Amino acid sequence: MDLTRRECLKLGAAAALTVAVKKTSFAGLERKKIPVGVQLYSVRQDAAKDLPGVLKAIKEMGYEGVEFAGYYGHDAKTIRKWLDDNGLKCCGTHTGWDTLQPDKLEATVEFNQTLGNKYLICPWLNPAEFASSKEKTIEFAKRFNELAEKVKEKGMLVGYHAHGGDFKKLNGETAWEIFFSHTVPEVVMQMDIGNCLGGGGDPYAILEKFPGRAKTIHLKEHGGPQGAVIGEGEVKWEWVLHFCETKGGTEWYIVEQESYAVPPLEAIRKCRENLRKMGV
Repeated sequence: MDLTRRECLKLGAAAALTVAVKKTSFAGLERKKIPVGVQLYSVRQDAAKDLPGVLKAIKEMGYEGVEFAGYYGHDAKTIRKWLDDNGLKCCGTHTGWDTLQPDKLEATVEFNQTLGNKYLICPWLNPAEFASSKEKTIEFAKRFNELAEKVKEKGMLVGYHAHGGDFKKLNGETAWEIFFSHTVPEVVMQMDIGNCLGGGGDPYAILEKFPGRAKTIHLKEHGGPQGAVIGEGEVKWEWVLHFCETKGGTEWYIVEQESYAVPPLEAIRKCRENLRKMGV
C-alpha cells in the first residue's frame, strides 16, 4: 500500500528525531582515548606462517595490541617475548568454552597470565544450546557468573563474543540481551558490530541498554562492497566511537576483518588508516 504524504512526513520526522537523539545523547560527556588492537583471526593464514613477522607488521601499522584466536603451536613465553619485542599488548584471547571448564581453567589462566592478558573471551556457543530457550540462556549466564567469580582473584575477566545466532529472539527479546541481563557486570559484553547487524540485531540499542559492559568491542564493518573495511559500509561509526568513548566503559577497540578485497594484512592496514581518519 502506498504511503500518504502525511505518513511520509511523520516517518521522516521520526527518523530525524532518532538521528538527533543519537547526535546529542553524548553532549557534555568527555571522550577518552581508547587503544586499538586487532583480532589475529583476521590474518590467520599469515600468522600461521610467520607470527613474529605478522606482529612486527601490525605494530608498524599503528596497532597497540592483538587478540588471539589460537597460538599456532607456540608456547606462552615465546609469544610474550615477541609481543614485548614489538611493544604490543595482548588485549584478549578467544578461548574456547571447553578451556574454561574446571579441568582446564587453571592452565588457561596461567597461559594468559604469561601473555599479560586479563580478558578471557569465549568466542562462540552453539546457538542450538545457548539460544534454544530463555531458560537455557539464563543457565549459561549463571555459569559465566561463576567463572567471573573464580578468575576475579587472578585479576582477570571472562566475557562472551557476539555472533549472528545470538540475536535470535526468544519471546520478543534476543538471547544476547537475556544473557547480559542475567550476568554480573564483570562479564565482558564483547559486542561485534558486524556480526550483530548480520544476525538482525541492533547493536546501537543494545550498547545503550548495557552501558559500561562493552569493555572490549569488535569493530567490524557490515554492508558495502565485497570485502569492505571499516568506513566503507553501513555501520554508524561516529555513533559507535562516541558511545564507547563516553558511556561504553570500553578499554580496547579490536578490529576484525573476515572478508577481503585485498590481502588480509592490507585489509587490516586500511582499517587502521580509516579509524585514524575518524580520530581514533
